[in-house]
Formats: sequence, structure tokens, C-alpha cells
Amino acid sequence: MVGGVAEHLTVGRVAKLAGVSVRTLHHYDEIGLVRPSARTPAGYRAYAPGDVERLREVLGYRRLGFGLREIADLVDDPATDAVAHLHRLRGLLLAQRERAAAMVTAIDRELEARARGLKTTSEEQLRVFGPQLYEAIGSAYPATRRTEPRIAARIWDALGDARTVLNVGAGTGSYEPLDRDVTAVEPSAVMRAQRPRGAARCVSAGAERLPFADGSFDAAMAVSTVHHWPDPVAGLREMRRVARRVVVFTYDAGDRGRRERFWLTRDYLPEFADLLVDWPSLADLTRAIGGRAEPVLIPWDCADGFFEAHWRRPEAYLEEHVRRAVSVWTRVGPEAERRAVASLRDDLSSGRWAERNRDLLALDAAELGLRLLVA
Repeated sequence: MVGGVAEHLTVGRVAKLAGVSVRTLHHYDEIGLVRPSARTPAGYRAYAPGDVERLREVLGYRRLGFGLREIADLVDDPATDAVAHLHRLRGLLLAQRERAAAMVTAIDRELEARARGLKTTSEEQLRVFGPQLYEAIGSAYPATRRTEPRIAARIWDALGDARTVLNVGAGTGSYEPLDRDVTAVEPSAVMRAQRPRGAARCVSAGAERLPFADGSFDAAMAVSTVHHWPDPVAGLREMRRVARRVVVFTYDAGDRGRRERFWLTRDYLPEFADLLVDWPSLADLTRAIGGRAEPVLIPWDCADGFFEAHWRRPEAYLEEHVRRAVSVWTRVGPEAERRAVASLRDDLSSGRWAERNRDLLALDAAELGLRLLVA
């Protein structure tokens, strides 16, 4: 009996707060999914804080489309606590948001095509139900996202004498050292499917919950992937947990000068700044692994087509296949992308781009905020 204890909620109050019916809560009770552990003096069901926490997890998974049996297995997993469930739900919701963004992009493109009197193919019409971010951009990776040897040399040197290496967020396998025993982790099925024959074995998992025991590897590496993780700090701590050495290739989101130095974000894509609002500071990232940050210059002829790679080759950003292999363009949305590309095309044609950026032509490499974190 809980008699008036404020932290216990009646079934009616819980139903109102959660936006579900009392009947739904009774059903969850009957099947053992969420059973109120207390009763009011009048004999009505009452939810203790632990009951509410479990219900929150059930409703979160339910609204993501999981079936009740699947949900029961998830919430009854003794190896997953409340914090882990929150991280998992957050990651799933972010993936859902990215799927929605990809779908909006596809719809906008079809509307634009139809406005110009063009008919889309059946395949293009079905792609409107686009998959998550990497599924949306992953097919473009083999054409433009390749190992840049000069950056690879820095990464491999930082791995030191490590013989066993875990590659987290491995994608299609770029930058995996061929002379080490590599295990890859990649959550995207599309990316896993594009790994070349003979590549390292690849495990489906997220960075925040690596399925390996403490100290399983000599080193853990992550290349151009941390910005896709739902919780970067948690993922980096996991890397530190499973390996004695950690090497991460990422960027310094807090470097305001970076956006000014890079003409694309300064003159054409101001929306890029909005993507960095909730990004952890470089200090937070280095603290998570207990390491240091080293600047990485981008060569003018960089082979890996990441966002900043074409800083001295602006015409590349006019190419659809180049943009599709970079998540930034999907995340800023089609309107910003169309405006930026049109403006850049005009400036290249008129000579304004060359006038503004003439100093770049004398540089062999540029410092645009990329960093190698080493611990």
C-alpha cells in the first residue's frame, strides 16, 4: 500500500502523461510487460519510479515500431540498464530522423523533376521510402571515399606496435592496415555489403556498446565516423575500454576559424554551423580517451572525398556523386544544397571564386580543423 506517496502514480495519471489509454496499460499488466508494483489504499494500480522507467522504455521501443515480444526481450535483458536503453533509444530515434530527412530529400527531388515536366522512373519513385543516412549515401562511397595514403600513414604510425586492431565505424574498410589482425565494427548493412572480398571480418554493432571484453585489442581506431555516432563520448570511452591504444581521425567542431578558413562553409553553406551545435568539444573528445590531439593537413589532391577534401578543387562540389558520398549535404537539406551549388557554379563561371581564393592555389596542403586523437 502506498497511501498518498507522491512518487507513485495512478494508472489514470500515467495514461494521461504517457498519451496512451488505460486499457493499453491494463493489457501491458496482463501480459507481464509492465506490471505496477504498488497499490493505492483503494486498491487501484500504482506505478513506482522503477515501473515508470520500464514503461518509458516499452513506449519508446513501441513508437519505433517494435513488436511487444521484441520489446519484452529488450527490456528484460539483464545486461542492459536504464542508461544503455536511453542510449539505444536515442540512436534509433536519430536513425529514424535521418531516414525521414532522406525521404524528404527524395520527395523534393521528385517534385522538382515533375515541376520541370520530367517523369521519374518506378525505381526512383520507390526510393522515396529511403533508408537511414548511410543507406542513403553509402552506395556512393566506393567512387569517392578511398584511402588517402598520406593520412593513412599518420593513422598507421599512431597505431604503433599494435598487432590486433579494432576498426569502429569501419564503413567499407578504408584505412584498415593490411599488416595487422583487424576486426571491424559497422552498424550499416549497406556499408558492410560493400566491404571488399578478403576484408577483415565485420561485426554489426554500434560504437556505444562494443561486444568485446575489456582489453580485447592492442588498439582501436575510428576514421571519419565519430560524427555519425549517437553519443560520441560514450563511443570513445568504449574504444578505450576494449583497447590499450586509441587512434581517432575526426575534426575540431569548436574551431570557429575553421569555418572562416574553408570557403565552402564561409561563402556558400552557412547551415553547416547548425550541424555542430550539440557536438562535443575537442577537449571532451580527447578527455574521453585520455589522449592528445594532433592537426592533420589536407593535401590538395586528397584521394579520400570527405567534406573538406576538395578545398583546392571547387569544381568537384558541383558533381552529384561527390556530394552524395558526404553526409553533410544530406543533413543540411536539399534547399541549402541547391542554393550552395548554384551559387558556387555562378562564381566559378564568373571568376569570383578564383578572385576570392587566389591564395589557395599556392598551397599544397590546408589546415581545416581535422585532428588525429591519440591515446
